[in-house]
Amino acid sequence: MWPLFCAAFAAGDPLDAQTNLTVAADGSAEFSSVQEAVMAVPAGSSSNPVILHIKPGVYKELIYVQREKRFFHFMGEDPARTVITCDLYAGLPGRDGKPIGTFHTPSTTIDADDFTAENVTFENSAGPKGQALAIRIDGDRAAFRNCRFLGWQDTILANRGRQYFTNCFVAGHVDFIFGAATVFFENCRIQCLRDGYITAASTPESQPFGFVFSNCAIGGETQAVKTYLGRPWRLNASTIFLNTEMSAVVRPEGWHNWRNPQAEKTARYAEFNSRGPGANPKARVPWSRQLSKSEADAITVQKVLGGADGWDPAR
Repeated sequence: MWPLFCAAFAAGDPLDAQTNLTVAADGSAEFSSVQEAVMAVPAGSSSNPVILHIKPGVYKELIYVQREKRFFHFMGEDPARTVITCDLYAGLPGRDGKPIGTFHTPSTTIDADDFTAENVTFENSAGPKGQALAIRIDGDRAAFRNCRFLGWQDTILANRGRQYFTNCFVAGHVDFIFGAATVFFENCRIQCLRDGYITAASTPESQPFGFVFSNCAIGGETQAVKTYLGRPWRLNASTIFLNTEMSAVVRPEGWHNWRNPQAEKTARYAEFNSRGPGANPKARVPWSRQLSKSEADAITVQKVLGGADGWDPAR
């Protein structure tokens, strides 16, 4: 049988479009389920922002914001006390008795464009059981502010579109930030729980940027943890670290070719002004780059995320 570990809610009669909705796990608000509130907004009707106020609590459910529901804002009060979680993992048997696979594991899936979240934790609580996504993002122009992303393997799947993370905390150990999207991480904390790889980009060859980390910090759960900055899920993976504090958890060589020498000719891995005991430009693999100051200065939020529509996530 399909696992029933997470609460599931069907759409009832949709409410009239509203600007503000409130969710409280203890039943003190109009909704006790995040997904119930999402489903209450008619598809295609949210031309104005829908602000979903999420009160502190643990919401163990699968969240899906469908493509037709743009301009959703998840607004928590405290990320440490406002947790959206579930515990699906790739090896879990599905209805047919076969493992459900990586892409059926996200606790939260964002298909819609123009999604934002603030002061919320997105978690997959399965533990170190293989691939188990906390969040999958397929929408364009998504922004996350002061949020936490907790998992082990494959915590964040930034699958497509453009995304912006600022003042966020991301934890995991294997490929825990991965995908083909263009993403800018600013002032974020990256926590490595065990030996592994931080990123696994699958950036298309035609896409100038994949993952950019600016003024971030990389730490480990213990001093014994060792990690690579990234390995290429696809040959043209693009990952850049700018002005990032790197603890000793970062391996001297920095990058891994995923046992594919061809990737050394095509992967786009670069750093500028890495600091701390994990910053070791002379020991980095020769097929990665150390950027000049002028090159690094040109890699701004607007340059990376602006696109044809001039998106500015600060607005």
